[in-house]
Amino acid sequence: MSALLIVEDEKHLADGLRFNLEAEGYRVDIAEDGETALDLLTAPRQDYDAVVLDVMLPGKDGFAVASELRQAGQFVPILMLTARGRPEDVLRGFESGADDYLPKPFELAILIARLRGLIRRREWSRQDGKGASSATAQDVSADDVYTFDGKTIDFGALQLRVGERVVQLTLMEADLLRFLIKHAGKAVSRKAMLEEVWGLHEDTDTRAIDNFIVRLRKYIETEPSSPRHLLTIRGVGYRFVAEPDTA
Repeated sequence: MSALLIVEDEKHLADGLRFNLEAEGYRVDIAEDGETALDLLTAPRQDYDAVVLDVMLPGKDGFAVASELRQAGQFVPILMLTARGRPEDVLRGFESGADDYLPKPFELAILIARLRGLIRRREWSRQDGKGASSATAQDVSADDVYTFDGKTIDFGALQLRVGERVVQLTLMEADLLRFLIKHAGKAVSRKAMLEEVWGLHEDTDTRAIDNFIVRLRKYIETEPSSPRHLLTIRGVGYRFVAEPDTA
């Protein structure tokens, strides 16, 4: 039985979600504020498979909760709920570590489908990529392993291995890397990344994309300030180069 934590201060909404999710076969706990959620999620024997996290909370908001969880090395999948449907808020949620989002009001069936998808990815991660296949740049999919320049990305386990170092990726970090890898050698615009990775089709501030790239460079570049794999294409966006010395 999968276990879920609902972080929501509106009691009627939290109780309604628990009732419906328990009817779907989940074990459900509720936290009414960010501090309680962090205590539960960073406990030594934390066993939640996913978190439904509201943005507007008393005390620490959902953005802060997600960010502190990721900084603490806790990578439980997060579905963020927000009454603010603005692209800037969606991107801020992803940047803080959320894996998916739903604007309020939402349809219960969609929330359940999103949770199922996140939990499936969690199960792949726990299997540590067993059964994953190697892939070329153009064919890499959600459960493949891709190797470049002595580095390995296991998309099923959401892990990047550089020598002895293992970096745990969020789902959005992995999706952005996979998108850039699929278009290896080509300039990819920020607009294309917003549309294809985040599903945002409105005009919005693209600085969040740049912040994601900065973070990914810290993971895969020997010298992030002089990148060799994630190159900036001025006035356009970015280009991924797998083997810089042979490009």
